[in-house]
Amino acid sequence: MTHVEAVNAVKDQLRGGGATMPQARAGNAKLAAVITEAGMSHGEVARAFVRVAQESNAPEFAGVGRSHVSHWVAGSKPSGRAPMLLCEALSRRLGRVVTLDEIGLPASPLSSRDMLGWRVDTLAALTELGRVDVDAERRRVLSTAAYSLAALTLPSDRWWTQMAEHGQMRGAAGGRTVGQGDLDAVRDMVSLFSRVDQRRGGGHARSAVVQYLSSDVSNFLRGRYADDVLRSGMFTAASELSYLAGWMAFDNGEHNVAQHYFTVAVKLAAEADNPAMAGHVLRAMAHQAIDLGHHKYALKLASASVDGARYETAAPRERALLGVVHARSLAVNGETQGAARALLRAEDDLAAASSGDDEPGRVFFFGEASLAHETACALRDTGDLAGATTQFRRSVRTRQASAFTRTHAVTLGYLGAVQARQGAIEEACATWSRSLDAMDGVRSGRTRQVASEMRAILSPYKRRSIRAVQDVDARAKTYLSTFA
Repeated sequence: MTHVEAVNAVKDQLRGGGATMPQARAGNAKLAAVITEAGMSHGEVARAFVRVAQESNAPEFAGVGRSHVSHWVAGSKPSGRAPMLLCEALSRRLGRVVTLDEIGLPASPLSSRDMLGWRVDTLAALTELGRVDVDAERRRVLSTAAYSLAALTLPSDRWWTQMAEHGQMRGAAGGRTVGQGDLDAVRDMVSLFSRVDQRRGGGHARSAVVQYLSSDVSNFLRGRYADDVLRSGMFTAASELSYLAGWMAFDNGEHNVAQHYFTVAVKLAAEADNPAMAGHVLRAMAHQAIDLGHHKYALKLASASVDGARYETAAPRERALLGVVHARSLAVNGETQGAARALLRAEDDLAAASSGDDEPGRVFFFGEASLAHETACALRDTGDLAGATTQFRRSVRTRQASAFTRTHAVTLGYLGAVQARQGAIEEACATWSRSLDAMDGVRSGRTRQVASEMRAILSPYKRRSIRAVQDVDARAKTYLSTFA
């Protein structure tokens, strides 16, 4: 297919038609009614649609405008990913889930929203998610669906109690006997995969994580346990693995996929009756919401992560991790003083931490360098660029780059961006050159975003014949081309 033919095909997809479409179409009254309920013009719907498309890695819809929405209301059928993205755009405006049927469009062969519900059985959701994720075609449908804001609304206090009770009943069910050795094996695998992710990024080995979770670990969860301590431990380990699958997807820019795994991880933590583990996942969901620009939702999630037993039962190192993301969520919402207090508490918590058997392995990565990185992000978001620079430098200086390569590259990228904002372009280029060095062998959506931002920031300077600018831009372009 030529470039012109490809462009025309996308235009056809946007308008929902082709050469064989009937000339006369009945209007889509259902879609028109939902748009009216939302109080949106066709242009506003288009802008909301494009934002969802951008989050969902659907650049082919960047050109959607008012006329496309008018075509859809007139009766043309948007194809491909467009119907699901349209549902999410309208859901966000109305504050409730809008279905395909409600806007007069045929149902998708895979309803990813069904797996996101808090009332969906934990193991059923895990099984279905595993089946989808290992099937190339079904996974494509899942990965191109939209990140759902409606799914970020947390369940009631009663739900948590019911989930803990339900988990206790599972341990008495039939199935193979699960022992301490099985739990130790799962914990070893979680540790192994976590270290691969920290070094190489979410684009490496996620399929292996999913396969292990949906086969071996899923079978353990359906087994019989000698006592509830062992059962709770296995459900916690499974929650850590589901969280890791979600984090890797998030790191690789697959936000809807990540959301599904985070939701399952919360359910597993609830069935394990492990508030600290639940807080750990809610913190990750808040981090994702911050990165996607959904700041109010991020603050709700981060606040929930440090609420009550989720913070109180956590080890000091994990408290620091929860606290610093809470600080970031406060910062992006303009609550500067609250952010400062949260940062001070996170520093105190980390100072009280000591590695040992009483500390969960899932926080092995969080130390002075990580605290400095997140603190720098919070300061940057409140406009304190000098403070952010100091903290980013502290993070770079104290991080063990060989073990935490992905985050080291991202930190250097963020530092360079702050230096550029302060007018120090050549200094920024030197920092970005180090960031690109660290990116070698890393497959991560966040490193790709850093490289893209380098090129965007340097674009106005490329005509000035600054050698450092030319070199960094060329290297960033080469890195990005490896993922094309």
